[in-house]
Amino acid sequence: MSAETIAFLGTLFADSVAAHEKFAKSSLPTIIAAADAIGQSLRSGGKVLAFGNGGSASDAQHLVAELVGRFERERRALAAIGLPADSNVMTAISNDYGYDRVFARQIEGLGRRGDVAFGISTSGRSPNVIAALAAAKAQGLITIALTGRDGGPMGASADIHLHVAEQATPRVQEVHRTILHAMCSLIDRELNQDVDKAIT
Repeated sequence: MSAETIAFLGTLFADSVAAHEKFAKSSLPTIIAAADAIGQSLRSGGKVLAFGNGGSASDAQHLVAELVGRFERERRALAAIGLPADSNVMTAISNDYGYDRVFARQIEGLGRRGDVAFGISTSGRSPNVIAALAAAKAQGLITIALTGRDGGPMGASADIHLHVAEQATPRVQEVHRTILHAMCSLIDRELNQDVDKAIT
């Protein structure tokens, strides 16, 4: 492997570290706010509805897997649904209503007041995610937007905005994954504290 390739890879890792450090210096309170909102909804019998496109769809389903399964600690299963996961629903809605409605229609059917709508987009401008967050607000759901770049309309409209102010999509997605893991750690800790209080 050439020295040039090693240097190129080193730059990629350095850029990712820098993006993480930039977010951590200014935005950690928003992770706490998001984790608190999700924890409060789950304790009250609510659920998380997570959605996004492409890599953000994968991140939405990853978040759901950590909640329904487990993250780092043994605990009860938590209520969460990944809206991009059902191909039958996705293709039916897309065919009948258009792709811009693919998540909003699911929010209308599955969302209840007090649930959390968790939309992910690296640009903050995905029309179907924006439509879903609007539908969620209209139904009394708590809205959380996980975005990149300038945050777009998603960031401006959401109750809680987790914003990675990077232009490169890979860097945004790398920080997004860390944010999701950090949220899951806080949720695990919060729920375990609830169990400890109940025992004592």
